[in-house]
Amino acid sequence: MGGLWAALILSLAAGVAIPLGAMLGMSRFGRVLSAPAVHWIVAFGGGALLAAIALVLVPEGSDALPPAAALAAFAGGGLVFYLVDRRLERRGGHGAQLLAMLLDYLPEAMALGAVLTAEAGTAALLAALIFLQNLPEGFAAFRDIRKGGARPSARRIVLLFAGLALLGPVCAALGFAFLSQMPAVLGVIMMFAAGGILYIIFQDIAPDAHERHHWSPPLGAVMGFTLGLAGHLLI
Repeated sequence: MGGLWAALILSLAAGVAIPLGAMLGMSRFGRVLSAPAVHWIVAFGGGALLAAIALVLVPEGSDALPPAAALAAFAGGGLVFYLVDRRLERRGGHGAQLLAMLLDYLPEAMALGAVLTAEAGTAALLAALIFLQNLPEGFAAFRDIRKGGARPSARRIVLLFAGLALLGPVCAALGFAFLSQMPAVLGVIMMFAAGGILYIIFQDIAPDAHERHHWSPPLGAVMGFTLGLAGHLLI
């Protein structure tokens, strides 16, 4: 039971960064940020997502699967989120940043729970890395939703993000109780999520992060990836 409680607490601590990022977006500080600063934060989140693909989701997922299954799951993730993105576009809404954040957070929470059964120190470090990724991703997702046609209130978005953060402990509990014994299933989930994230990065996040003739967004992407790489090397 102690291990399960640790998985729940660590994943919840990592997920708290999602509503915190949204609160930063709704604060006066978030509202007065210059366009280059906003582009930098979006690019930083994109770099962190790319690190999650390259350093966590694909290596861990592909190790647990035969090559054909890994390729099918990865391509399937990209195709499914192409269809989801098209549907969002037809409805005139925004939400790609939110989808990318959840595709990153939820499989990593499952992995956190699975890792905790054997390596508590690694799980704690992974939780810290997820927190640092979720903060800029929550900020970018908040601003993305606020650009939508329906324009829900900032308070409602923060409450929604707080509810979504609670999905992390659910996923961590699944990883701890079941997926640690079913590495192939966890591998499929990771590869599927990686394909979906990669589609969203190039379709939505990279264009939103673009600021012509300005150095900061590309540097932000590099720094976001550096954050992921640091966590990977420490683990």
